[in-house]
Amino acid sequence: MDSPKEHPMPSSRRMLQALDDACAKLEAVERAKTEPIAIIGMSCRFPGGATDPESFWRSLRDGTDAITKVPPNRWDMAAYYDPDPDAPGKICSRHGGFLQDIEQFDPQFFGISPREAMTLDPQQRLMLELGWEALEYAGQVPDRLVGSPTGVFIGITTNDYANRVLQSGGPSQIDAYFGMGNALNATAGRLSYFLGLQGPSMAVDTACSSALVAVHLACQSLRTRECDMALAGGVNLICSPESSIVPSRTGMLSRDGRCKTFDASADGYVRGEGCAAIVLRRLSDAQQGNDPILALIRGSAVNQDGASGGFTVPNGPAQQTVIRQALSRAQVAPAEIDYVEAHGTGTGLGDPIEVAATAAVLSEGRPPDHPLLIGTVKTNIGHLEAAAGIAGLMKVVLALQHERIPPHLHLKEPNPHIPWDELPVRVPTEAVPWPRGESRRLAGLSSFGASGTNAHLVLEEAPAQASSPPRDHEPLKGDRPLHLLTLSAKTETALRQLAQSYAASLDADHDPAETVADVCFSANTTRSHFSHRLAIVTDSLPQAGERLRAVAAGETPSGSFRGRVKDIRPPKVAFLFTGQGSQYAGMGRRLYETQPTFRDALDRCDEILRSHLGKSILDIMNGREANGKRQGLPSTSVVGATRETPHPSSFKLHPSSFKLHPSS
Repeated sequence: MDSPKEHPMPSSRRMLQALDDACAKLEAVERAKTEPIAIIGMSCRFPGGATDPESFWRSLRDGTDAITKVPPNRWDMAAYYDPDPDAPGKICSRHGGFLQDIEQFDPQFFGISPREAMTLDPQQRLMLELGWEALEYAGQVPDRLVGSPTGVFIGITTNDYANRVLQSGGPSQIDAYFGMGNALNATAGRLSYFLGLQGPSMAVDTACSSALVAVHLACQSLRTRECDMALAGGVNLICSPESSIVPSRTGMLSRDGRCKTFDASADGYVRGEGCAAIVLRRLSDAQQGNDPILALIRGSAVNQDGASGGFTVPNGPAQQTVIRQALSRAQVAPAEIDYVEAHGTGTGLGDPIEVAATAAVLSEGRPPDHPLLIGTVKTNIGHLEAAAGIAGLMKVVLALQHERIPPHLHLKEPNPHIPWDELPVRVPTEAVPWPRGESRRLAGLSSFGASGTNAHLVLEEAPAQASSPPRDHEPLKGDRPLHLLTLSAKTETALRQLAQSYAASLDADHDPAETVADVCFSANTTRSHFSHRLAIVTDSLPQAGERLRAVAAGETPSGSFRGRVKDIRPPKVAFLFTGQGSQYAGMGRRLYETQPTFRDALDRCDEILRSHLGKSILDIMNGREANGKRQGLPSTSVVGATRETPHPSSFKLHPSSFKLHPSS
């Protein structure tokens, strides 16, 4: 008989199915457009000796004013200073926010010859260092990113160093390395080249908003899946005096060298140096990868002032528009914003315009008992120009992490041109608690370029950490009695410096929930590994710090092992139970209970041998035979496992990058 014919789906049902499919695709596209972007790593160099996020937070928390007089190794301030801003060729301020030791660089670590490094803009050097450090902070092993669609977006405006090189010897100083060593675009390209990244790579120059526009573009690239991970940031160095003459002649510089933002005495900004990098991933990818999520970028927007009152005059309506656009893309109501990190350069014209524009948008629906807090990091470290936005972003992320808004400095008498009594806006001149609660904590971040390009971001606290997924097997019986901390570097000197850095990190304030197991797990599994190696056996963080300090001092303390390997391929490791009377009941049991790799290998062996032996080798090893007699292993038993043991780089470990170890 003929098989029954299948009845085709009625056309109406096919149309409904097609419509459902189309709607599902549209919803997926819309979700992708608004998916939060997770910040999973950070690195920085800021005035006041802030060489990492932890030291930067301590500076902000303590209300540190990091402004100093111009260091003598930059230029002769006596030859350039004049309190009269109209004096030709002079600078009306003696002050600035400066980085330390910008001349120090390890070119060979990055595959750069010492000769090439001589004409390499220090801004490029810094971004190479910070890109590496940010990835390590995020627990991303740089070696594993080679060939990946990882993007690089760097805000940068000035190239003072090229001017400095030419002044030292004229055109004769131009060599084969000078061009790419001082091109702004090479700052991003060189980082992508060194790390082997093949996602979008670009330098962004929109004046003072460069870094925040770079972050915005990175978020857009992630949402459109041009890249799966992104490094974004900004850099600004002041290497020659000529670049300070222009803001002095235009009346932009504060004569006393302070950003007195929102104060009646505000008379301009003080220039500052700095740089920072952050690592970004789509939230879904970050959660799947168990990345350390520091905060979320909910939405961002960029626009232009257009025809304002002057080419460098801020446009209040345009600022309102960019804030509204960022809120809309973040799907956040204005009244939900708790704090705004303002552009706030401290000028008599710009401050009132910005406060009015910000309040006009964020006062909508705001209850009287929830005033908008507003401040700016420029009062601490000066105006970092191309890197200003990334400094403000890091301040907000750290404030969310530490549940406290740092104090805003130099506000003695509020600017009378700002109607404070009429606006639901307050400036925190003292630290304000910002605890995690029932409602999500949200912040806005503004950055406005002198040429009219505006940017605004909406940041949200990191989601609460989800509990660890259940295991497929019985949980471990207890923690390991001892732990192994492994470090490595490209030279012996770097290895000792690394040991000192780790010891300092362990001494610094960090999450009390972090254990020696967490620290060892991060160091052993989320760092690149090099030929000069150190291993520390330890039972606690204090003991680890003590032994690391001894190594840094050139000693070889108990429980430490060092050496140099030529072949960095991981060896194969085997455990041998010899039998012949040396075995005993329970032999290897402690390893089984505390070492996941050993446990997994032994479970696999048990699965393979059970059908041949008719019993479990685990029962034999643990003496759990039915007759209760003491039993040993067969005469020879070998359990083997291949294990890769990565090691950290020659850069500092950041405590907040610690991940939970598998047995947690």
